[in-house]
Amino acid sequence: MKGKNCVAIAADRRFGVQLQTIGTDMDKIFEIGPKLFVGIPGLATDTQTVHERLRFRTNVYELRENRPVTPQVLSAMVTNLLYEHRFGPYFVEPVIAGLDPKTNEPFVCGFDVIGCPCEPEDFIVSGTCEEQLLGMCESLYEPNLEPDQLFETISQALVNACDRDAISGWGAKVYIIESDKVTIRKVRTRMD
Repeated sequence: MKGKNCVAIAADRRFGVQLQTIGTDMDKIFEIGPKLFVGIPGLATDTQTVHERLRFRTNVYELRENRPVTPQVLSAMVTNLLYEHRFGPYFVEPVIAGLDPKTNEPFVCGFDVIGCPCEPEDFIVSGTCEEQLLGMCESLYEPNLEPDQLFETISQALVNACDRDAISGWGAKVYIIESDKVTIRKVRTRMD
């Protein structure tokens, strides 16, 4: 979700197989750069594989180019990685959130399983409770939110959406990315 010179990304912590909860502390958001994060909801093994491959590709890029990865470059990497496996796709729908290193412009982008990017002006949702999240974000989002307001908005949207979805929840992590810092907060959601 975009804010005023800031951006937020959030994910629940549940790791489960259908209706059975196996773990309650799974990370689905990974740091790619100082102000750049990717959320990878989906099949847990594919989440780990895509994260490792993205980490490898970003390391190679930074060594070759001698500069950090920008959100636009990461978007192209994700698109290429997912499209390369279009006939046997990874069951993930990644979301990128970050600030441009030069302009500090907020950037959000989402992808389907074969890598088709979507760059909205406000927010993007992905995962098992996508429909509930979309409705909550549409009703709560306002443009140019300050970091504290952005945290409150994204947290309320996630908590309310998880309350309406049986296979999401068990807490959440929210990352607020600003030009000078990244704030990580844990949020309590339904625990059943």
